Amino acid sequence: MTKIATLTPNPAVDISVEVERIEPIHKLRCISAEREAGGGGINVARVIRRLDGDVVAIYATGGSIGELLGKLVAQESVPSLTVPIGEESRENFAAFEKESGQQYRFVVPGPRLSEPEWRACLDALVSLDARPEFIVASGSLPPGVPDTVYGEVAKVAKAKDAKFILDSSGAALKAALAEGAYLIKPNLRELRSLVGEHLEGKAAWVEACRKLVNANLAKVVALTLGDQGALLVTSEQAWFAKAIPVHPVSAIGAGDSFLGALVWALSSGRRFEDALRYGVAAGSLALLTPGTGLCRREDVEHFVGEVELEVI
Repeated sequence: MTKIATLTPNPAVDISVEVERIEPIHKLRCISAEREAGGGGINVARVIRRLDGDVVAIYATGGSIGELLGKLVAQESVPSLTVPIGEESRENFAAFEKESGQQYRFVVPGPRLSEPEWRACLDALVSLDARPEFIVASGSLPPGVPDTVYGEVAKVAKAKDAKFILDSSGAALKAALAEGAYLIKPNLRELRSLVGEHLEGKAAWVEACRKLVNANLAKVVALTLGDQGALLVTSEQAWFAKAIPVHPVSAIGAGDSFLGALVWALSSGRRFEDALRYGVAAGSLALLTPGTGLCRREDVEHFVGEVELEVI
């Protein structure tokens, strides 16, 4: 049985380059260029696979870029179920400026999906022979896909008796929460938008997360806090984990690495607090790799013991 299924309606080929200095008008000679599979659910599946987890990635793909995307996913031995679309899959672009140590990220909307195409993504999820223990929907929605689609994924998860995990924002997140989720992973900006409050300090963060839990919108809230770490909140308990101090090279995929390792740990039967440790270790380590290099298992296993945990 496949333990985890991920759904990515808007995947991408992520291109990352290095330049000495970014300036207007002049040609910028790149020092290096890397192409990697990207998009929330695909990145989550990549991390789970690196941790030897049992996962299948479902994603929409079209055109020559879509063909490249499929090859890049296959290179990481991630089992896939692809949904063909008429338009070309998207490419995202990131440039690391060596002089300043800053990264510049350019994200495009993605191809427009017709109603039959986005419904085919749902059908692919329904068609899974085995019942997954977890269904993870992650990433932005491309043009043409209604905000309610993640709510439809929640319904599929209920029908399959699977735990629905969501990493999204805005209207798509709110619409899905009307159907309920097992776990959501907002960042602080997304949580503030969701509850309509400014929220300063750990006590306010925990209270806001617990309001969502007590309203039966989610059983667990995993709140990522950037270089401050992360919170994991249930109806009865809350844990705060400090981030591992690192000098970031790339912020791309850090949240996906956090979620991938967290879900992998939960699927392996680990306790919430230990799953949080794995998530923070993976998310922190992803900052050390260029582009969407994400994290490596040996590094995660080495650093997970260094994550400091506080019971709140």
